[in-house]
Amino acid sequence: MASRRPALRFFAQCKSRSRLSSSPSSKINWTSRRAFSSFPSPATPGQTPALLRRYLGWAAFGLLVAVPLTYKMAIDEPLKMDSPTLAERDQQLKAEQGVSDVSPMRLRMEKFAKEQQRAIVRALEEVDGTKFRVDEWQRKEGGGGITCVLQDGKVFEKAGVGVSVVYGTLPKPAILKMRANHKNIADEDNIPDSLEFFAAGLSLIVHPKNPMAPTVHLNYRYFETANADGSSGAWWFGGGCDLTPSYLFDEDAIQFHKSLKEVCDKHDKDYYPRFKKWCDDYFYNKHRGESRGIGGIFFDDLDESVSDRENLFAFVQDSLKSFVPTYIPIMNKRKDMAFTEQEKEWQQIRRGKYVEFNLVHDRGTAFGLNTPGARVESILMSLPLTASWRYMYEPEPKSREARLVEVLQNPKEWV
Repeated sequence: MASRRPALRFFAQCKSRSRLSSSPSSKINWTSRRAFSSFPSPATPGQTPALLRRYLGWAAFGLLVAVPLTYKMAIDEPLKMDSPTLAERDQQLKAEQGVSDVSPMRLRMEKFAKEQQRAIVRALEEVDGTKFRVDEWQRKEGGGGITCVLQDGKVFEKAGVGVSVVYGTLPKPAILKMRANHKNIADEDNIPDSLEFFAAGLSLIVHPKNPMAPTVHLNYRYFETANADGSSGAWWFGGGCDLTPSYLFDEDAIQFHKSLKEVCDKHDKDYYPRFKKWCDDYFYNKHRGESRGIGGIFFDDLDESVSDRENLFAFVQDSLKSFVPTYIPIMNKRKDMAFTEQEKEWQQIRRGKYVEFNLVHDRGTAFGLNTPGARVESILMSLPLTASWRYMYEPEPKSREARLVEVLQNPKEWV
């Protein structure tokens, strides 16, 4: 209010001068009372200074009123601009500084996943002799991915290696649900209406043509929420690797589990027994009463309650790097073995069970399909090219097929 007083005094002075100009004794002769936005008719030389003073007075009055009001608005109601999203912040950070060991974990995980994708694709191409199709894609909500798929190869009926990077916003119901496992995602007394999040990971599936060669699956991922300033909020790692043979070779199962145990023991000797059981429990077809395969390791929600972020990232790195030296030797032993038509049909039946788990029970598939902007083709990359369902099929007693089913119904300790 105080800032308006000089303007009001000036306005009062202008009014008094106007009254003086209209009195008969006034020496100033105003020849026009038109609005100040239009100029009067041609005036005599004596009138010009008076008219000029009149217009300058009104201009000064406008400035005296406008400047204090503008200043007050700038102080009381500053211009509100949308703050950059987490995806925009990260894009700028990568452009300006690249990605290094001191970068946010989300950028380091994305970089690592893409590096491993290239290494795994090269290794699988060497086995098959066929190049992968590579699709790069973007999400309008932020992020994107690279999907590499090989179909109808010489060795692999279908193989897929995909990296996905997702930026998005968690609504309040999702935040409340996640608090069951992550109390630090939000204060119980102050649950926000939404939270920005980041998720990145590498997923792989290999379905060989030869029924003697096992299907393999892996997924390693990182998730975090973001604070308003773009800093990391709650975070956790997840992942694992599991083997699904149609015909069981004990030596392959032992080699596979031994390799995973060595990686786990390097970081924590409690990891392997814990994550092996978690894998047996998770990859379980409840409606069939049997496991999807012979297991491996599986873990989720590994956060600061388990270890610090750097140590968990190192564990994920070692686990993913162990895939090629573990699976490729098994593949090379089995890919050229002889098989019958009946054995090929058994492979198709086992693949049907694989499909059932992925579409009915897998949380990752459900999360992906329910994420806004989901790329369905990349999510369903894990499904085999062919599968079959035979009504009431039971394997012959004491056959190799029957032994596999027995192991799937009663998971073994391989190491």
